[in-house]
Amino acid sequence: MTKKLWFQVGIAILLTLLIIKYFVEIHFIFNPIIIIFKTILVPLLLGGVLFYISVPIQRLLEKYKMPRWGSILTVITLLVGLFAGFIFLVGDPISKQLGNLIDNAPYIEDKLVETVEYVTSNRENFPPQIEEWIDKIANSIQTITITATTWIYKFVSGAVSVTFTLILVPFFFVFMLKDHEKFAPNIYGKFSGQRREWIKDTLSDINRVLSSYVQGQVLISFLLATMIFIGYLIIDLEYALLLAIFAFFMNMIPFIGPWISLAPAVIVALVTDPVNVIWVALITLIAQQVESNLITPNIMGKSLDIHPLTVISLVLAAGNIAGFIGIIVAIPTYAVIKVIVTNIYNERKKIKETATKTV
Repeated sequence: MTKKLWFQVGIAILLTLLIIKYFVEIHFIFNPIIIIFKTILVPLLLGGVLFYISVPIQRLLEKYKMPRWGSILTVITLLVGLFAGFIFLVGDPISKQLGNLIDNAPYIEDKLVETVEYVTSNRENFPPQIEEWIDKIANSIQTITITATTWIYKFVSGAVSVTFTLILVPFFFVFMLKDHEKFAPNIYGKFSGQRREWIKDTLSDINRVLSSYVQGQVLISFLLATMIFIGYLIIDLEYALLLAIFAFFMNMIPFIGPWISLAPAVIVALVTDPVNVIWVALITLIAQQVESNLITPNIMGKSLDIHPLTVISLVLAAGNIAGFIGIIVAIPTYAVIKVIVTNIYNERKKIKETATKTV
């Protein structure tokens, strides 16, 4: 019985749960490790994103015999140049729109309060279903407001931590560009024979999946934000550039990102011209349909092959467990675990087939 797969998996699960139980009970011993992990997690993630975006350029440069230090300097120069060019092209419009938004913030707030008061005072005239829907929206808005206030307070109070994080990102990024080819050999080099080859192939598959996810997600977000920006320009929506840039970053968050990016656009449309709310919703719907049916299948392909229901479940669960960071890392973490489990299954299957042929 001990050789059965189900028995081994059950024992592994029980041992894992016991480790977690005792880890929680003696957490004070591991607090320094947890603090260090939390400190380096965000800069490591940001450095990893920059690495996967820029490593194809580095490989292209080194293909033409450029030394490693030269490729690193070239990549950094290109990134700095792109950032400077972006600021040069859109910095002035962004600053103007941001200034207008700050100046009009009291007006927007008054309009929202006026709208809420109108709906509240006339709720008796609405059907029961509409009234229930309004109550749900009001509760959601209150929850979002409290959450946003908490996040803003944490962000302001953690300004030093944010600065420290931004300082660490370039260090992780540069060392990834410099030594990324040494990571896998340092792991599978400690093994030999068939196990060595399995670990080598598994690490290669993990790298491929992460690379496909990061590069694909950034490109998809950029194309989606571009479509939204063009749509907002067509309907002459105020703060179109700011809203499109916000949509670019939010659309990197699976499932809930597009809805988060839609909220400020709806608020701006509601305050400036309520008719534009319909157009904003229509633009977002069209952009999402183009992205899900045309852009994502052609960019991502079958590299992840994760069912949409799985994505939704993972994002919601990760958000409840680990907050915003959990939402961001949920999909790539699941993809990595899926690769490992699939490779274990294929390896066991290969061993059984070999044993059967031998017999």
